[in-house]
Amino acid sequence: SFVLGGRAMELVYNEPDLRRYMTSAIEVTPDRPVLVDRFLEDAIEVDVDCISDGETTAIGAIMEHIEEAGIHSGDSACVIPTFSLSQKVLSEISSATKAMARELNVRGLMNVQFAVKGEDVYVLEVNPRASRTVPFVSKAIGVPLAKLAAKIMAGKTLRELGFTKEIVPKHFSVKEAVFPFLRYQGMDISLGPEMKSTGEVMGMDVDLGLAYAKSQMAAPPPLPKKGNVFISVKDSDKESVIPVAREFVKLGFGIISTSGTADALAKAKIKVKKVFKLHEGRPNVLDRVKNGDISFIINTPSGKIPREHEVMIRNAALAQKIPIMTTVRAAQASANGIRSLQKSKVQVRSLQEYHATV
Repeated sequence: SFVLGGRAMELVYNEPDLRRYMTSAIEVTPDRPVLVDRFLEDAIEVDVDCISDGETTAIGAIMEHIEEAGIHSGDSACVIPTFSLSQKVLSEISSATKAMARELNVRGLMNVQFAVKGEDVYVLEVNPRASRTVPFVSKAIGVPLAKLAAKIMAGKTLRELGFTKEIVPKHFSVKEAVFPFLRYQGMDISLGPEMKSTGEVMGMDVDLGLAYAKSQMAAPPPLPKKGNVFISVKDSDKESVIPVAREFVKLGFGIISTSGTADALAKAKIKVKKVFKLHEGRPNVLDRVKNGDISFIINTPSGKIPREHEVMIRNAALAQKIPIMTTVRAAQASANGIRSLQKSKVQVRSLQEYHATV
């Protein structure tokens, strides 16, 4: 993207969407061209913050995003250390980061965004500057990266400052975005390449599920421990949402769905209660949301221009303070978080206690 925050960026899957985008979303002139890129479907996005003095480069952290590539990095939850990447991929990310820092002759901080598809690693962008993740990384690893970078710019070396190797903590840190949707009701809450968040919070624990659950408590609404889950996903997500639905059933949740998703879940032998869509009759899904029958929602957007019904359901969920996930990966992370909440008691420890054991 040319711009910070992914302004006016969009994922386009077909010609009608492309025509709509070119005619209504942007103003194209010879001096304002349109950048077209191939999109990597179902890739994992990875952020790396590193610090370099021109000779030595140290990795601050490799962060794995929970939402897949295509969601703006400022809107995606991310985790230190990574939880699903192979050692081969991590080594490639580390050596590519160091090679770019050397080639760009960086003195101070640098941020790289990668996409990982299978075992292939792609560089999305590299920025020789401090990124929004630097405060998060510094708290996660217990090293004040911005302070060290300032000293490097003033002539110090990493060796003199005593930071030359990546610190991989024994605890998990999860960064979660904070959105203004409760204040600006009526906005479409589905996530994409255009940034919508206005802040971020962090959860820490030795258990990844609890760290994620803590991050959701800090960016309400928190995850529920029981109740019913409403699932309504676009066709391309119907296959991948099945294991997530199974996980929620194992956790003791009831599953409620509208016709299309309900049929896919029933075919996979998942017990599901079918509910009316808004135009099919009463009581419909909106009634269920308003009556407090639903405690968690998985609703992936059906297209670029959200259906009126989707927006009504999402806004009702926000008003009732019901957690709503618009990607399957976030729904899976939530199920893991709920499993940990059911098994363990949430404990609070100070940053100093965490870093005493690093």
